[in-house]
Amino acid sequence: MQGFAEGRFDIAMTAIDNVIAYQEGQGEAKIPDNPDMFVFMGGDSGFLSLVGGKGVRNVAELKGKKLSVDAMTTGYAFVLRELLARSGIAESEVTFERAGGGLQRFQELLKGSHDGTMLIAPFDLLAINQGHARLARADEHLGAYQGVVGATRRSWARENEATLLGFIRAYHAGVQYVVDPKNREISEALLVALAGRTMTPQLARQAADTLLDPKSGFIRDAAVNMQGVATVLALRSKFSGKPLGNPAKYVDPSYRDKALAR
Repeated sequence: MQGFAEGRFDIAMTAIDNVIAYQEGQGEAKIPDNPDMFVFMGGDSGFLSLVGGKGVRNVAELKGKKLSVDAMTTGYAFVLRELLARSGIAESEVTFERAGGGLQRFQELLKGSHDGTMLIAPFDLLAINQGHARLARADEHLGAYQGVVGATRRSWARENEATLLGFIRAYHAGVQYVVDPKNREISEALLVALAGRTMTPQLARQAADTLLDPKSGFIRDAAVNMQGVATVLALRSKFSGKPLGNPAKYVDPSYRDKALAR
């Protein structure tokens, strides 16, 4: 996000909460003032699950336990905190420990260092396959949620509209290819080839069921789920202490609309 704000990268595929946080001056890293970021398309709904550590079988058992987060002020940490609150567990009744990104938290969970954490697919499936329990799925408790999005800077988009439109069309075409049932075998093979050593053919089949689900998988038309953005804003408002509203402040769908008008 720091490189993105500084102009070292032109397009970012990232959680929309990151865009909102840095645009509002709440990001973890120091960036230039007025980063001018905005979201131009939607990618997915987050694929977020709360997964328990060894022997933890339900959310109630997390009381008095240690939970890992990437940082307390990120969107996925806000989801964890909200899930705890809705289960009647006060933050004073658990211990939060900063443990890095999803891969690091997954590895520490398997080691037994923590009793629960938020994981995205396929890390949640890897943990479940090794005997851990999925304690809650975010989409089942929070409703609409916007996860990964495509983002850029407004100034770059104005000066490079043709490039941005081409990127959107290419991304959309890629999504249409992998969600087509005729290409399911190839989609699974791509996961095995590109997602690292932990992605076995069996796990690829499981992951594809999640990633390609017609209702909760990749957003097929690349549109931003504005209701999902509202959920993200509500959580950040609640846990950051700064009221945020108007999802349109962070989203400009005109580039996506123009790219796919044909």
